[in-house]
Amino acid sequence: MNWQDGSMRRSDPLRQSRADRFFQLLDYRMLVPVLALVIIGLAVLNTVLAKGYGAVIFDYPMNFYKQIAAVLIGLVAAFTLCLFEPPTMRLIGGIIYITSIILLLVVKVDGYRPVAGADSWIRIPLFGSFQPSELSKIGVAMIAGPVFAAMSRGEISAMRGFARLAVYYGIPFLFIITEPDMGTSLVLVFMFLCTVFVWGVRWRTIILSVAGSVFVILPLAWQFVLNPAQKERVMTFLFRGYDKTASYHIDQSLAAVASGGLFGNRTGAHVSVPVKESDFIYPAISEQFGLIGTTLVIFLAIYFIIHAFRVSSKVFDRAPEESFIMVALIASIAFHFIENIGMTVGLLPITGIPLPFISYGGSAMISNFLLLGVLLNYSLNHNAYSTS
Repeated sequence: MNWQDGSMRRSDPLRQSRADRFFQLLDYRMLVPVLALVIIGLAVLNTVLAKGYGAVIFDYPMNFYKQIAAVLIGLVAAFTLCLFEPPTMRLIGGIIYITSIILLLVVKVDGYRPVAGADSWIRIPLFGSFQPSELSKIGVAMIAGPVFAAMSRGEISAMRGFARLAVYYGIPFLFIITEPDMGTSLVLVFMFLCTVFVWGVRWRTIILSVAGSVFVILPLAWQFVLNPAQKERVMTFLFRGYDKTASYHIDQSLAAVASGGLFGNRTGAHVSVPVKESDFIYPAISEQFGLIGTTLVIFLAIYFIIHAFRVSSKVFDRAPEESFIMVALIASIAFHFIENIGMTVGLLPITGIPLPFISYGGSAMISNFLLLGVLLNYSLNHNAYSTS
């Protein structure tokens, strides 16, 4: 009996690792950069919420405590996801996807709009407002990954596979772009393109397809999807000074970034930047910690993304579906970092994209930690098998 028990443990290294070596196998090279970003975000957010400086969130310190609570809930959720085995994770992926679609449908009919702009929020009793589009990115990645893997193994044809992917990606995309939330819609597109590239489509094919689609989609989006405020943002990005009112956000953001200098603004005269606690928190980091702080944030983000991509490549031989899921989720995080930082320094158009693990917002923070939990789960699986 003892021999049989030992044989079972040796033949199932994943089960043994989860029960006996969880913290030993946990991917700290993925976790630590995230925790560092969270600490930086909380430090900056505490000052922004306490002093104002253009923030639109008030009721300090209660909202700061809510952000801490969101971090703790997110950590618990991430570690909980690490405990599940692959079959359960596939079920969880389907549940997340279906739940996000239902919530996106609720967004269309509930009439709740807490802020100006996109109608992308719902109100949940006791919890507060929640943005279902954050959840949909995780769900669509988790149900699309097995399809890419099946096509890679030749189990289904490319035509049949891409037909499924069109449905999986298309449903949340249509819901989100008609809110209208152009930023999150572009995240879904970027996730799909990165996964398609890893699956085996050449960059040249992707670029030509995207370029051809742009000529068709852009005029339609400009005419029927973008609202006047979003059109103003695009025109202001293309023609700086086109509209002084529309340029106010980026002008103040650039001034705040410049005021930080090397070690931060020590004059006490901080620049007022609209939504400084959320979409424009990067200038606040520059003000408080200067070039040193903003460089550290970029370094931590790049380290996290590169390490996660390396893990996804190692996972492919054993579990290609997990590898494709990781690629999509990492692409989502990468897009957020690139777009948020790029828009605050005038390199990209302004969209409502928060800075992952740093910006204020409970739904974004918890969703980011759920995403991290999925990545950690797959990394733990790889470590369990590679050390067995």
